[in-house]
Amino acid sequence: MDVLIVGSGLAALQTANRLSRSKNVMLITKKTRYHNNSNMAQGGVAAVFAPEDHWTSHYKDTLLAGCHYNNKAAVQYLVQEGSQEIHHLIQDGMVFDGDGSGPSLGQEGAHSMRRILHAGGDATGAKIMQHTLQHLSDQVQVIENEMVLDLIVEDGRCLGVITRDEEGSVKHYYASHTVLATGGSGSLYSFSSNNGTITGDGLAMAYRAGAELVDLEFVQFHPTMLYVDGECRGLISEAVRGEGALLYNSRGERFMEDIHEQKELAPRDVVARAIHEQILRGEKVYLDITMIDCFASRFPTIASLCESNGISLEEGRIPVVPGAHFHMGGIRTNLDGETTVPGLYAVGEAACNGVHGANRLASNSLLECLVFGKRLGEYLLTKPTTRIQPRTQNHQAAFPDIMLPSKGDLQEMMMKHAGIVRTEQSLQEVKQWIECYLSAAAGEALPYEVLTNEQVIVYNMMTAAWLIVIAALERRESIGGHYRSDFPNRSEAPRPIVLSKETMLSFA
Repeated sequence: MDVLIVGSGLAALQTANRLSRSKNVMLITKKTRYHNNSNMAQGGVAAVFAPEDHWTSHYKDTLLAGCHYNNKAAVQYLVQEGSQEIHHLIQDGMVFDGDGSGPSLGQEGAHSMRRILHAGGDATGAKIMQHTLQHLSDQVQVIENEMVLDLIVEDGRCLGVITRDEEGSVKHYYASHTVLATGGSGSLYSFSSNNGTITGDGLAMAYRAGAELVDLEFVQFHPTMLYVDGECRGLISEAVRGEGALLYNSRGERFMEDIHEQKELAPRDVVARAIHEQILRGEKVYLDITMIDCFASRFPTIASLCESNGISLEEGRIPVVPGAHFHMGGIRTNLDGETTVPGLYAVGEAACNGVHGANRLASNSLLECLVFGKRLGEYLLTKPTTRIQPRTQNHQAAFPDIMLPSKGDLQEMMMKHAGIVRTEQSLQEVKQWIECYLSAAAGEALPYEVLTNEQVIVYNMMTAAWLIVIAALERRESIGGHYRSDFPNRSEAPRPIVLSKETMLSFA
């Protein structure tokens, strides 16, 4: 096999499509091709499209949202190439919402211009995924419902993956180039907008393979998740606030007015912390949507979500709470998607090339998938295919007596102790709790022989959570998606927090 891609979201598909005309490509996903965050993206895709807009404006907005911690070269490439990718999509038949004069452009938080393109109202991700899947080359072999257990690494080079299907059959796939497009880590938290399959698998596998991970402490919480009976029931897109919806507490106070000059459209970390503070005070928080005409037709997915959960749109109040949404950190890559392990690449939310800085600008995620998925695909087209001689695998289960907590217990611990607001005490508490189960075994080969696929997922979640907590402990400052109430100020020159099996000895 020339290229093996783990994942099924937009970044995976974009990479596969660029490669398929001249490379043999296999895509493996643990559920179906529809189980990913790309398919759930409501808000839209940001791009410079209006004549009065300019890439430098989108560039500045991205840097501002990212607290100027971004990789500037990555940001410039994203915003310049992003517009071209949107035009290519339209030329290929992708239809965005609008009229005869062209697509309509929406407003979202921290954007200085209306530059958000939508499709199907609030179903942009699903529409782009549908379009991309329809154009997916027949040359791309797609394997669904098969769990990638670990990477095959020999002599410091990634040679492929080990998988197990639903019938329990273990398989070894070898490839010249292996791409992790596994998404982020949102499902490590009890309140999350993510698809349930997004459990930090790529982070854990890359760590075990010896790759560097960077800035894992930067986790973005979306301010507005539908909150019913103590549970998050789904995402209420930022586009709703972009169209004028306002945040109120149960006393009728519009609390964002005194917190940020952009009020409800302040950067997500600011809004999420403000809502979190209201909840800690015993308040309930609501989105007032009464000023939005034709809400159900403008936001059909959200309207259906509310109605199915007993929320009356006629009353105009949607109860909300913040939930884990996007991981700015990830597997450390350059702009071409290369990791620090030869033969291993990463793209999309699993990767971190610094484009989002400390906090992602709204609707830049689908754009990242399109732009850097294309770039990785084109880069791999220039790489030679090497013949890999499969070797007899003598994997031994090194830890036969592994005990794991429930997935729900881990999610509650992460939400409570490593969530929107963190302290040394809270982070140490969750770190010690994780290490009661994980200890130093996280960096060794996965003992999959003694674990079910579901247990492998929990093991990966524990590993990813452990790494996030250690990074959060190490960053003794507050910046973007990482807020330490015991260190509320940021340093003048924040440094990257890089974790790997080699560096963990100094952190753990």
